[in-house]
Amino acid sequence: MEASFQIFLVLLAVLATVALLARRLDMAPAILLLVTGSGIAFVPGVPRLELPPDLVLLLILPPLIYSASVAMSWRDFKANIRPIALLAIGCVIFTACAVATATHLLLGLPWSVGFLLGAIVAPPDVVAPLAIARRLRLPRRILIVLEGEGLANDATALILYRFAVIAITTGSFSLTRASATFVAIVIGEVVFGLAIGWLSLRLRRWANDPKVEIIFSLITPYLSFWIPEHFGGSGVLATVACGLYISWNGPLLISSATRLQGIFFWDLVIYLTEGSLFLLTGFQMRSLIEKSKAFPLNDILIAIGLVTAVVIVARFAWIFPGAYLAQLLRGRLSLEEAKMPWRSVFVVAFTGVRGAVSLAAALALPLALPSGDSFPYRDLILFVAFGVILFTLVGLGLCLPLVVKMLGISHFGNDEYRRERIAEIKARREALEDVRRTLTEITDNREVADEIVAQLNTRHAHRASQLPDPDKEMAADIFTLSGKMHRELIAEERRFLHKMLRDGQITDETRRRIERDLDLEEASIGNREHTDPL
Repeated sequence: MEASFQIFLVLLAVLATVALLARRLDMAPAILLLVTGSGIAFVPGVPRLELPPDLVLLLILPPLIYSASVAMSWRDFKANIRPIALLAIGCVIFTACAVATATHLLLGLPWSVGFLLGAIVAPPDVVAPLAIARRLRLPRRILIVLEGEGLANDATALILYRFAVIAITTGSFSLTRASATFVAIVIGEVVFGLAIGWLSLRLRRWANDPKVEIIFSLITPYLSFWIPEHFGGSGVLATVACGLYISWNGPLLISSATRLQGIFFWDLVIYLTEGSLFLLTGFQMRSLIEKSKAFPLNDILIAIGLVTAVVIVARFAWIFPGAYLAQLLRGRLSLEEAKMPWRSVFVVAFTGVRGAVSLAAALALPLALPSGDSFPYRDLILFVAFGVILFTLVGLGLCLPLVVKMLGISHFGNDEYRRERIAEIKARREALEDVRRTLTEITDNREVADEIVAQLNTRHAHRASQLPDPDKEMAADIFTLSGKMHRELIAEERRFLHKMLRDGQITDETRRRIERDLDLEEASIGNREHTDPL
């Protein structure tokens, strides 16, 4: 027990160190964590850490999907449902079929094994590419499509994966029955996820306690994932539907105290979960190398190279025709899609990084068939899955910034962020004006003390004065400088309060109450500067 806890502390220390190094190198942490984990695994004296497949599929995946779904805009998801569906369903199936065909014709694998391998490596990861894409200030629509694809494609892949495993273990497969089951799973999981989202929000509102509500929010993704998964589904679509429902309906039902505490809680949970996932994925290198002695190294490298090339080429072959051809054939290319330049389509196609879900699915393969024979090609599937993850994450991940720079699409994102920032400032001003009108109506219909009215007016006037003029070109610089000076003043106020506490002029309880107000004020400054697009 003590040794396990020591390993846990070491992993946390490595996670923090690598995150700092990634920031200094201006590199995506996921790439460096995977490489670091692979290197540490071979250090003498380091125990071998196996990544249990159930740990990823049942414990790690649900909160990651749920958190991303809650952060996703339902309006944006619905507006881009066609490209998201083409990628999350069409591209996954197309890639799985392409891998099956290539491995059967060129490597001699049975069709069922090739299709199983294709289902495992078909879904791109949602975490690493989005982290890279956001740092590159890509246009918002690219991020929405990538995030929507990453949320839903695991469901398609895991359902195909189950069909392939059943076909191998039973020796039979019915396309008609599989198609009907696929549709039933999709509809059933969406309905179940919406029901869990509705129930979760009502329970949280009934609890009316931030700590209890956060516990409910932590239970929600597991409840929406585990039950469909237990009955033969994937659990992914139910979790996505649940998260989108809460994202759309939660703002008016979740209290401000719960929202503030929940943001910090979920940020930490997701940060540790994502980092540990990539670090532990790298640790699997040692175990795979030890098992690779049963196969000629040349055969392994050829298989990894072939499948990696197929998944990359298949994504391009699917996305470019899918981006324009369907609408062109119908003669009604929408204005929004007409504005989608080929450079943006290329970036979406290039961002095909595979992640730990593929490795977990490979690890979850049964060791033996019902007949007692070994599961065919199990170790080879493991090698290829890890190789595809390594080469796409490191190769495509490191090359993506260069590709974006060469295509010159960052300025589209910067212009978009600038317009969004200006719209945000105007929205804040209009909201404050609406509040002032409401205050006037209240004072006209009620007897309110002049001191209270003056205090509220002063508060809203102060908030309005903090907003920059969106029509001025230097608004962003002024806004950033104002925030920096504001932090310096808050830091001075904290030092003065600490001096008063040491001198016995205030109690610890008083200091904590004032300090909480200062913390919220400083967090508000950071929130306004978060995008910093101007």
